Amino acid sequence: MCGIVGLYLKNKALESQLGELFEPMLIAMTDRGPDSAGFAIYGDEVPEGSIKLTLRHANEDYDWAGLAGKLKTELNVGVEWFNNSKVAIFKINTSDGIAEAFITENAPDVLILSAGQSIEILKEVGLPENIAKTFNLKGMKGSHIIGHTRMATESAVTMEGSHPFSTGMDLCLVHNGSLSNHNRLRQELQREGIVFETENDSEVAAGYLTWRLQQGDTLNEALTNSLKDLDGFFTFTVGTRDGFAVVRDPIACKPAVMAETDDYVAMASEYQALTTLPGIENAKIWEPEAATIYVWERSSDEGVK
Repeated sequence: MCGIVGLYLKNKALESQLGELFEPMLIAMTDRGPDSAGFAIYGDEVPEGSIKLTLRHANEDYDWAGLAGKLKTELNVGVEWFNNSKVAIFKINTSDGIAEAFITENAPDVLILSAGQSIEILKEVGLPENIAKTFNLKGMKGSHIIGHTRMATESAVTMEGSHPFSTGMDLCLVHNGSLSNHNRLRQELQREGIVFETENDSEVAAGYLTWRLQQGDTLNEALTNSLKDLDGFFTFTVGTRDGFAVVRDPIACKPAVMAETDDYVAMASEYQALTTLPGIENAKIWEPEAATIYVWERSSDEGVK
């Protein structure tokens, strides 16, 4: 049992309040996932030709300044960075492949949690309330955010095994449920070049979506194919640079509820996580249909696809 929450802002005037609106949603899912928690927030974009990386080191006193200096000197690129607890956000004026290869070779003990132009992922082991405080979630700004609270069933309680999982540019996934064919799929995807960091079944789902997108699928097509290729029970919420998507398995085994107003779209595993949102009493509220894909993106603000 895990908890999922997501918030997509249609009203740009609320972007400075994104973290403040989202924090009580995440904490409300504590009973569904007290082991670990995390979230992916979108905003503060870097321009085309640059890359934003979320990096993590087990030592809170890691020398991020030294790593930034090496990047600047050896790659001759501009680097901006800041750190938040054990995580640092690096904005590098180069391509993702060059930056990631450099970090992998020169700082092998640094874990790359996400790469893109907008995404930042922050996650840790512990109670959601403590993790929210550690990263100052309440003070964060952005356009949309998805989060997860975990009660481990398929793998150990570790930071690496917590959600969200990101296996592609600005793409991440959170999952409530269990996949029965993840071992076979992992082997197939590895042969296609998808790299996994854990044995978690949810990371396989993220890797599958990355692979489908690499094959030319739209997000809607990738999620449609996931309904055929992923066996098990699931509610997925998927974050992208432009918005987020929600899909449930063909028998809708795992719970989900959604709310929409003129200002936002929100989802959660339980309604209680939505009750603190402004205007929730007048929102359109519904349970997502089985095997139906819901997508909201900045280009359209549309729902069911």
